[in-house]
Amino acid sequence: MADDQGWGDVGYNHAAPIHTPNLDQAAAEGVRFTRFYAAAPVCSPTRCSVLTGRNPNRSAVYAWGWPIRPQEITLAERLQAAGYATSHFGKWHLGSVRKDSPVSPGKCGFDDWISAPNFYDNDPIMSDQGRAVQYHGESSDVTADLAIDWIRAQAKEEKPFFSVVWFGSPHSPHIAADADRELYKDEPAKFRDYYGEVTGIDRAYGKIRSTLKELGISDNTILWYCSDNGADKAKGSAGPFREKKGSIYEGGLLVPGILDWPARFPAPQTTSLRATTCDIFPTVLAAAGLSPDKQRPLDGINLLPLLTAKTDMRPQPIGFWQTANGGKPVRSDAMMEELLNQQATGGDLPADEVSLHAADLPKPPVSIDTLAGHASLTSGDWKLHRIENKKGAVRFELYDLAADPYEKENVLKQYPEIAEKLTKLQRDWRLSVVNSLNGADY
Repeated sequence: MADDQGWGDVGYNHAAPIHTPNLDQAAAEGVRFTRFYAAAPVCSPTRCSVLTGRNPNRSAVYAWGWPIRPQEITLAERLQAAGYATSHFGKWHLGSVRKDSPVSPGKCGFDDWISAPNFYDNDPIMSDQGRAVQYHGESSDVTADLAIDWIRAQAKEEKPFFSVVWFGSPHSPHIAADADRELYKDEPAKFRDYYGEVTGIDRAYGKIRSTLKELGISDNTILWYCSDNGADKAKGSAGPFREKKGSIYEGGLLVPGILDWPARFPAPQTTSLRATTCDIFPTVLAAAGLSPDKQRPLDGINLLPLLTAKTDMRPQPIGFWQTANGGKPVRSDAMMEELLNQQATGGDLPADEVSLHAADLPKPPVSIDTLAGHASLTSGDWKLHRIENKKGAVRFELYDLAADPYEKENVLKQYPEIAEKLTKLQRDWRLSVVNSLNGADY
């Protein structure tokens, strides 16, 4: 998964002069989603959705910097229990990566992990199981190389494995490798490093993909690629879609989406099926012959039968909800440098207070009528927005995404029956999310 790569920030979508030959090849050979959604318009919540299959507000991961709850059952934990080796490399941003953190990758089901608390740039300092280590090289290359070494070890032992590789690019500040920046010497100066970072991701992804082929395990290995939210506001491309990162209009949620699994999908396939990062959890479980816990509400669905049938119609709605809760600062470079220096003298540093209290439930419990923000729900080709300000004033917008994919014409007044139906669906869904938030699933 990339960090802030927009729907248009790939060569195959022709929305920017970006060189992404490896992603372009995978999109041409595998399953290419034209309507793949991040579960949220910012990073930490979407990462939570990948691991849980649930809308991140269920786990109180409202915005960037909020930690995942230890009570959640993660995809890594389920696969770990089924005999898979598990690992995480790169950006975590779901809590502290220090040794005593209750929400480190290690406490969330990952056997091995080398992770950063937030985005990271070239020559990163990352946490190797809680020990700060200085690495050298272009950031995406560093992460891919760590993952490749680990994958080789699992393949040698013929052990099934699950690896999460989350790059720190192209998040700002944009600092591309010299060779990657040089590719864009004829582009405006302000875009060269951004484009270069995307090309760095592409190269790193390509190395992982080619390693799977070299090891002879690519046919029956799922390689799933996406971004954590829509395009960077200043330099990224949402293509023709409305708005960018931070918004739950289409441009803030739509991202590149490629699923590569030759054994199951040997022929190239392009689908307009609306899919989301919440779907990764149940889809991967199904691929591994496992089932989700029926007692815990999921927001994702198993995509395999839909992709096999080549249908573009999703059988259940997708809900998005950006609450009014702000983010929490996580200054990765400073935090990791401080940890590195402290450990060099034989000491250590504790996890931050937010992470230490990640398991706490809301007191008093949250009410659906007091949690303001902007929610939307897609059902078929319809998308309903419910926008509530902090004073409680609510307004609705309705869009026909089949006729108006760029959300330009609010047709609420023209289709009152559809608006009424979706309003009820959305309220029921928001109530379910709030019940989870208050601890009903634990």
